[in-house]
Amino acid sequence: MIIVPLIILIIPLIASAFYKSIKNASVAGAILEMIMLIPLYFSLNYKGFFFITRINFIFILMVSSVYLMSLLYSRKYIEGIENRGITEKNYYLLMNFFYISMEFALMVNNYGFMWVGIETTTISSALLIITEKNDASLEATWRYIIIVSAGVTFAFISVILIYYSFHTLEVTAIIYRSSTGDLPVRLAVGIALVGFGTKVGVFPMHTWLPDAHSEGPAPVSAMFSGVLLPTALYVLYRIYEIYPMPEIFVWAGTVSVLFAALFLTYQHNYKRMFAYSTMENMNMALIGIGTGTYAGLVGSLVLLLAHSFGKAGAFYSTGEIMKISETKDINNISGFMKNKIVSSSLLISSFAVTGTPPYGTFFGEFLILYSVITIHYYAQFIIILISIFIAFVSINLNVSKMIFKGDYKYNETNGSIIPLISGIIAIFIGIVFLVIINEIL
Repeated sequence: MIIVPLIILIIPLIASAFYKSIKNASVAGAILEMIMLIPLYFSLNYKGFFFITRINFIFILMVSSVYLMSLLYSRKYIEGIENRGITEKNYYLLMNFFYISMEFALMVNNYGFMWVGIETTTISSALLIITEKNDASLEATWRYIIIVSAGVTFAFISVILIYYSFHTLEVTAIIYRSSTGDLPVRLAVGIALVGFGTKVGVFPMHTWLPDAHSEGPAPVSAMFSGVLLPTALYVLYRIYEIYPMPEIFVWAGTVSVLFAALFLTYQHNYKRMFAYSTMENMNMALIGIGTGTYAGLVGSLVLLLAHSFGKAGAFYSTGEIMKISETKDINNISGFMKNKIVSSSLLISSFAVTGTPPYGTFFGEFLILYSVITIHYYAQFIIILISIFIAFVSINLNVSKMIFKGDYKYNETNGSIIPLISGIIAIFIGIVFLVIINEIL
């Protein structure tokens, strides 16, 4: 059914038309978007211009949820920024188009239009990085544009090769057709790993990620980590379905997880720390998809869903810390235990993104590791296990320092409850998964 997806894409456009009151209109539109997910779920469409299954519905749910929370969190956060690179109204306008481009990429039944959606996310999100105007944010924006645009160029070559091989770009017409794995098809899938993998954060194309995340405002970083990278991963997954290449994809994910863990061992900027955590989580999901097993796919979906809320909560928490302390240096943060809301949200979110039980990320990682064992990739399993342990210790050690070490030397401010809510949802996902695990597996 084409009507519901169209409405979902049009609502933010209508909200943007109310430019003078775009802040309130955007939030109202985001709430309506969440309501529209109900009829969307009951009108899943497996052919036509839109291609919506239970798999990409999970991604659509993630994007809509984090979009709403980011808009709500932005209301007070953006007002507190004195030296803005863009106006408040343009900020909400760009957020709306950022959201639309992701939803379009997730719903459309055409590899070419998917590419257009991913490219549009770059255009619509780049200026959001310079919201907090400074030299570092300008440099991060240029690096983001240049590196990601180069990656998307490779992605475009992949799309061309898909059309050359199948004479169509319709997703359903290709993935439901058996492929012989001719050279152009293998090249298309391999180049897609480089192209779309740049947006996912695959090593060594990840270098834009820590800069963009650390210099962008907290709600934008939440959108980047929580839903932009998973959106690019979804497109990569649909291309991977054409001709699975498990060894290449699992090794690419394994190496990326290892380097992300190593990068985490010497981070002093808490936003960069959570950015590298995103790199680790996205590549864990890539490994699950790459195994080609049902358990791996389920594990990736559970991991991504829980991570989207956990990581959004982590970046909202960094926004609160930044407002209170006016520093991003972990070594200069101390005694946040006294601020119950901020410390609770930061601790809960850090547990979520490091795969602590009973968070959904834990069960997702467990299924992914299980799937790696079932296809007998023992070397990768050992590397992944060690990397997860290093990442867990590195992040939680730094967060513990910020919360429990030293005295609280800051003035009290009225913080937002949204970071705490976002982190709690990640726990809820894990509990729900435990309840329905038998039905899923």
